[in-house]
Amino acid sequence: MNTAILLTGSNIKSRRKYLALATDAIAKEIGQVFDSSAIYETESWGFDAEMAFLNQALCVRTPLCASDVLDKIHIIEKEMGRKRNADGSYSSRTIDVDILFFNDEVIHNPNLQIPHPHLHKRMFALMPLNDVVSSYVHPVLKKNVDELLKECSDPLAVELFQNA
Repeated sequence: MNTAILLTGSNIKSRRKYLALATDAIAKEIGQVFDSSAIYETESWGFDAEMAFLNQALCVRTPLCASDVLDKIHIIEKEMGRKRNADGSYSSRTIDVDILFFNDEVIHNPNLQIPHPHLHKRMFALMPLNDVVSSYVHPVLKKNVDELLKECSDPLAVELFQNA
């Protein structure tokens, strides 16, 4: 059994509902969600958006390999109305699901990078991640999540929205 640490995010319409629907779909299609962070409200990162994001980290036990988890995530996102920009730019979305960690694996291929290559630079990922795996050591940076959070210089606001 594998452990995937995922980050969900939404900034369109019923943001809280989309997070709940994504969690349910992940439990059904990927594996058991055995822990979840509080929900945080965050400014958009990399683009201007009308509505702030809600973000939540999920810990999932899965029999799937990382690439199969990514395939399932793309199906879930598409079924929930996620539209991707052809040029890869950021935009508002019903749901976004990222794989932050997968076991202790380091994967670098064109379609999948684990650990997520920017998580240590983004407060909106680190704060929820710290709720569920604060002592987990990043397999590349060799620092735990709590240390990465303390060192992060991301100035975007991240506020507690709802406890798990």
